[in-house]
Amino acid sequence: MEISSLLSGLAAGIVIGLIARILVPSMQPIGCLLTIFIGIVGAAGGLALSAAFGWGDSFWLTFITQIVLATILVAIVASLFRKSTV
Repeated sequence: MEISSLLSGLAAGIVIGLIARILVPSMQPIGCLLTIFIGIVGAAGGLALSAAFGWGDSFWLTFITQIVLATILVAIVASLFRKSTV
């Protein structure tokens, strides 16, 4: 694995994490580093899902899959960090 692929994966994770955080309504009590980590996980998972479903050749379908997966992960992690108001 080359350094350029690591840097491009990090950049994709940042972009996808930020887009996912924007798409989740309300305030998220998670930090910037956790958002980037979720974006990286969403990008890798979305890439694996698109390859499994056979649309790995299509940039837009892969990108949408990555964003949807990262959005779901941001919503789940944000709900775990939310303080209860009981």
